Amino acid sequence: MLENRIRLVIKLVIIYTIYTEMAIMLTEEAAQRAQKYLLRRGKGLGIRLGVRTTGCSGLAYTLEYADALAPEDQVFESRGVKIVVDPKSLACLDGTELDFAREGLKEGFKFNNPNAKDPCGCGESFRV
Repeated sequence: MLENRIRLVIKLVIIYTIYTEMAIMLTEEAAQRAQKYLLRRGKGLGIRLGVRTTGCSGLAYTLEYADALAPEDQVFESRGVKIVVDPKSLACLDGTELDFAREGLKEGFKFNNPNAKDPCGCGESFRV
């Protein structure tokens, strides 16, 4: 009985260590834009970041409003904005900084992901 409890505690410590060391951050500009969009929308817990399978290189980023949490979701807070990520996506997004950038006439959120490798030519997908 005691042995099972010790194993459970060790597993919980390992899980806690893994998830507390993982992080996703927002730049000041990205946080201001996210807060502005959430305020304009009038509802939502925060933003949901993720990846999906698609494109030439295999993965593409997703960014949506987070209205609810799944039991397995991980929640981070950066500059006052809650960031919700599912466990599968977290493995690909750990260490990512979300920025809001203007490039010419285009503006939008930009993922600065240290895990991304081999982006495709169109810039829409990547692999890790």
